[in-house]
Amino acid sequence: MKATGVVRRIDDLGRIVIPKEIRKTLRIKEGDPLEIFTDREGQVILKKYSPIGELSEFATEYAETLAKTTGHIACITDKDMVIAVSGGSKKEFLEQSISKDLEKIIDEKEVYISKENNDKSIPITQNDNRERIANAQVVYPIISEGDAIGSVILISKDANTKMSDIEKKVVQSAASFLGSQMEL
Repeated sequence: MKATGVVRRIDDLGRIVIPKEIRKTLRIKEGDPLEIFTDREGQVILKKYSPIGELSEFATEYAETLAKTTGHIACITDKDMVIAVSGGSKKEFLEQSISKDLEKIIDEKEVYISKENNDKSIPITQNDNRERIANAQVVYPIISEGDAIGSVILISKDANTKMSDIEKKVVQSAASFLGSQMEL
């Protein structure tokens, strides 16, 4: 655990303010849910809650199925990081923070498809450094109870691959299914 040197007092309603710098660094926004943990030494630990993160084992299996079925790299993200990847380098994607571009697509509940080789592919993780790692991609937000909670992504690095309506429908089905699992 990393010390920040910041000390805050609890108010009369039991609240504590998380400093703006920490909220910005950890991408915590107003209304974001936080999980509260305690340990035996009396420490209280706050962790940003990821509803889809609870399905990480299931999401991994689903990503593997998508990758095998389509032949593309499959990624499943929550609103902060890639939680499952198959068909590509786990080191490149898994548990990496998502890019601002991807975060915007998720927040705005957009569907993104780069169909042609000359279309701009968006960076998936913050580590992409705007390099064009994908030739073609489909990004579909996962919606649960009206809220965007993550995304399903298919990526191809093959120069001859063009994403079609078939890939879009596959990703849409996966995102809808994962969203519905969160509502159960």
